[in-house]
Amino acid sequence: MTSTPWFFPGAATGRPPLKLGFTLLHLAVLGTFGTIGLSLLTIWLTAGIGFIPLFGLGLVLLVGLLATLFFVARIEILRVSGLYGIDAVPLHWPERRGPGFGEYLKTLGRAVRDGRMWAAIGSLVLSCITGVIMLSVLQWTVHFAIISFAPLTNVQTVAGPFSLNTPADQAPWLMLLAIAGIGIIIGTAFLHRGMTVGIIGSLARETVLTERVRSTTVQREGAVRAAEVERTRIERDLHDGVQPRLVSVAMTLGLAHQQIDSNPEAAKELVAEAHASTKSAITELRQLTRGIYASVLDDRGLDAALSAVAGRSHIPVQLDVQLEGRYPRVAEAAVYFAIAEALTNAAKHSRAQRCQVTVRVRESETGAYLWAKVEDNGVGSARITSGGGLDGINNRVLAAGGSLQLQSPAGGPTTLEVSVPCAY
Repeated sequence: MTSTPWFFPGAATGRPPLKLGFTLLHLAVLGTFGTIGLSLLTIWLTAGIGFIPLFGLGLVLLVGLLATLFFVARIEILRVSGLYGIDAVPLHWPERRGPGFGEYLKTLGRAVRDGRMWAAIGSLVLSCITGVIMLSVLQWTVHFAIISFAPLTNVQTVAGPFSLNTPADQAPWLMLLAIAGIGIIIGTAFLHRGMTVGIIGSLARETVLTERVRSTTVQREGAVRAAEVERTRIERDLHDGVQPRLVSVAMTLGLAHQQIDSNPEAAKELVAEAHASTKSAITELRQLTRGIYASVLDDRGLDAALSAVAGRSHIPVQLDVQLEGRYPRVAEAAVYFAIAEALTNAAKHSRAQRCQVTVRVRESETGAYLWAKVEDNGVGSARITSGGGLDGINNRVLAAGGSLQLQSPAGGPTTLEVSVPCAY
């Protein structure tokens, strides 16, 4: 839920009378100062258009106007979301991609192309108009209420618009007009709520849907890349390791078959050599399948699986795992393979003397996450390159809906953090 800005204290407390009061207060402020602000912006626009022939000065004014409108729209989204408790994502100024005024204009262009900005400006304009209507009705309501009580007083006249010279037979009708005015004032509050929640709320829903689509696309792309990297790794391991060894076994057995009658002793030695090579091939296949699927992960959980990985590591690993129970297999598998691959990379490239692995469950506003950190004291300068080990980790984590952070300055240390959703 979006937090309530400091300038809307208690606006989203959920108490209808208080919300009604804050809505009327907003309308009063918008009807007074908001209208003045919109008038100034209109004058600014007119001046910008009028000064365009004057050495292009008007263009500078228009650029400033667009930037101002962006931040006005941002404030409007914060105002409505704070008043009515809408989980709306505020507007953010796009990141500049380079220096110079030309790049600033491109950034401004990307900002004003956001449809949410113009929808928020429309919400503000409608709110100001509603505020003006509310203030006008409030003025006449107070006027009718005062003069309806005039026959009950001894005052005969008051200078100004609030004259108390009211015939007694008209007092009830004036009181009805005052009551109707109160109803209209309350109606403007509900009208404001309906308009602004409809506009800003639709923006919030659109943003959520867009983010879901983006997240799903990223996960799908990560899964595809992870599968491609894993397939390439399996092909490489089979081609460079197991396949040559099996070819050697076949050739050795062929030689043994040729010498089994003429030279039985040499044939026995060749068979023994083939047997040893076969056992080595079986060991390599086991290591290969362990990299594809860790049975201990399903049987005994993430803690035991990581203990096995740490035990096989060529670098001393200090393991600190604090987990309670089991978590979804997708999350456990992503964290397991991320840590296993990170330790493998550290052994191959970092020249580290030790590694520290920490695993925890962390809570956030969006749910629980399996969080893991792998830190080594190696030479650093690790980078995510396409097809590399770190790219494979990133793809696996993205496919599981998680995120990865890598810090590896030159000279070390290297710290890899992964966070994977683990809520059931």
